[in-house]
Amino acid sequence: MIPRVLTVAGSDSGGGAGVQADLKTMLALGVHGMSVITAVTAQNSLGVQGAWELPVEAVRAQYRSVVDDIGVQAVKTGMLASAELVEAVAELISSTGVPAVVDPVGVSKHGDPLLAASALDSVRGRLLPVATVATPNLDEVTQLTGVRVDSEGDLRRAAAAVLEYGPRWVLIKGGHLSGDAVDLLTDGSREHWLRAPRHDNRHTHGTGCTLASAVASGLAKGLTVPEAVTRAKEYVTGAIAAGFPLGAGIGPVDHGWRFRSPK
Repeated sequence: MIPRVLTVAGSDSGGGAGVQADLKTMLALGVHGMSVITAVTAQNSLGVQGAWELPVEAVRAQYRSVVDDIGVQAVKTGMLASAELVEAVAELISSTGVPAVVDPVGVSKHGDPLLAASALDSVRGRLLPVATVATPNLDEVTQLTGVRVDSEGDLRRAAAAVLEYGPRWVLIKGGHLSGDAVDLLTDGSREHWLRAPRHDNRHTHGTGCTLASAVASGLAKGLTVPEAVTRAKEYVTGAIAAGFPLGAGIGPVDHGWRFRSPK
């Protein structure tokens, strides 16, 4: 049977991030993607014009509908919006018993808030402890821990601060630093440094969602965490290199870059 991955995240009407990016990534990587929509956004290449979270009972019903009938091999979380949703999703994940990739989405690519400030304690205390892998970017590290990362040398300190909240592994994404795109994956004892050339392409909308979904896809296939993250890094690097303009602002990464015919 095809491995099944469930994304629990918000909808991006522009198709570059959120549930739309997750499902495209899962298709590209050969798994069956399913979704629990936590919020609906009015979003395009210029930013987020509006966001409406779904009731907790709607999120819980979607999750149970999929898991109880179809089953899953991995879960990925994205935009959860509120403390109530964070806590409900954490409870659902803890009862499912499969690997969980937590992308602690705080703001959009354009700087629009996607997580209520009141929900941060719930992310720290309820969601991160059930994560197999947490995948914060540098802004999210600061938002969650107060640690600022200004250089590659700060990545270890950032990882240690996030691990204090209980995820088994943390992937600190250093894409906002200068130089090569360097990420640190660690469980507190083992370290894996992942490097890739930085591509001069501004069209990077959906990068975080795509990476987390790629990691979840690898875990659903039975890969170890380091193997899944390494393959996910390779996939997202290619997607960033092939990112394309869409609308008047920042375009998306190309989730289907491996399928494009050579020009």
